[in-house]
Amino acid sequence: MSKPLEGIRILDLTHMLSGPYGGMILADLGADTIKVEPLSGEGTRALLANDPNHSYKGMGAYFLTLNRNKQSVCIDLKSNAGLQVFYDLVRNADVVLDNYSAGVPAKLKIDYDSLKSINPQIITCSISGFGQDGPNFQRPAFDQVVQGISGGMSITGQSAGQPTRSGIPIGDLGGGMFAVMGILAALQARHSKGHGQHVDISMLDCQISMLNYMATMYLLSGVNPQPLGNGHFVHVPYNTFKTADGFVIIAVIFDSFWDNLVGLLEVEALKDPKFKTQPVRLANQAFIEGILNEVLATRDTQHWVEELGRVRVPCAPVNSFSEALNDPQVRHRKMVVEIEHPEGGHIEVPGNPIKLSADSSDSFSPPPLLGQHTNQVLEQVLGYDAAQIAALKQQNVVG
Repeated sequence: MSKPLEGIRILDLTHMLSGPYGGMILADLGADTIKVEPLSGEGTRALLANDPNHSYKGMGAYFLTLNRNKQSVCIDLKSNAGLQVFYDLVRNADVVLDNYSAGVPAKLKIDYDSLKSINPQIITCSISGFGQDGPNFQRPAFDQVVQGISGGMSITGQSAGQPTRSGIPIGDLGGGMFAVMGILAALQARHSKGHGQHVDISMLDCQISMLNYMATMYLLSGVNPQPLGNGHFVHVPYNTFKTADGFVIIAVIFDSFWDNLVGLLEVEALKDPKFKTQPVRLANQAFIEGILNEVLATRDTQHWVEELGRVRVPCAPVNSFSEALNDPQVRHRKMVVEIEHPEGGHIEVPGNPIKLSADSSDSFSPPPLLGQHTNQVLEQVLGYDAAQIAALKQQNVVG
């Protein structure tokens, strides 16, 4: 079975997390993804590479996860000869993806304005902290910086006095995901209209978009929302509760779920008819949650998940990574997959969440060794002969 992006060639100039994550998604979907690295290698090759718990055969968890299904070509883009090799690749590519700081692609002469004269149909995509324009676009940014500026941290955690970043790096990952959406939109526009273009992804823009209805609530009221911990500003009970051995989440969105919960627990205080409607439950949140914490603490999490599920009250355990990654549903959906190491052996990593009915044949080639595919790409894609490649290597233009 084929993959949906077969025939699309990506030049992946990315490093760290946001860009490599976007490139990984495109590669998983079948794009021929060539990772263009400096001669010394992309920075995440070294991250955790020597950590005994988080590396395998000299590759750390970052690189192992983010660079499957990619080929590695080493080019010195700061040399004129290296730039010409890269331009030859651009002539044979569809997309150039980077997450350099704003202004760096233009300085390297690999920005859209430089590349469109080489390939008028090329699509370029840059992921940066703040985009390519505006009063503060050249500020340096990493995941938590963007989480803080976006306002998301101000509503995360138990109190306004202790803002908390998201446990997963949503600033970086959000940039990678929106980059994929932008690239796919640009590919479709090229298909229908015949032109290339630049896709400008700001990590801050992405986080503002993800504030979604809560941003609209503020814009309507002028009132800054406050962190609610694991609770909800409308629904009760909608929170995390202590059990005898862990935690259980209960999410009562509809009044019918409340009826089911009360019927299961058989607690007289909760049977009061006034609690049948959401506004009254919200007004009595502390009282209701106090009773639930007392009752739920009497049995273990598995008991409550089974019982609540039986009466169709939305619920879940708070899983550790070991529990989540071994959940039968997760395994059934192939969200944990094996990939090989280029020097032998294999490890497990998260799978591809995009499932297509007609074009969803998942396969995962190993993350590449540094410059593993330089000769292959220069020969097969560009038609360079052995003497040309040897000369470029001798001059330290490619590696």
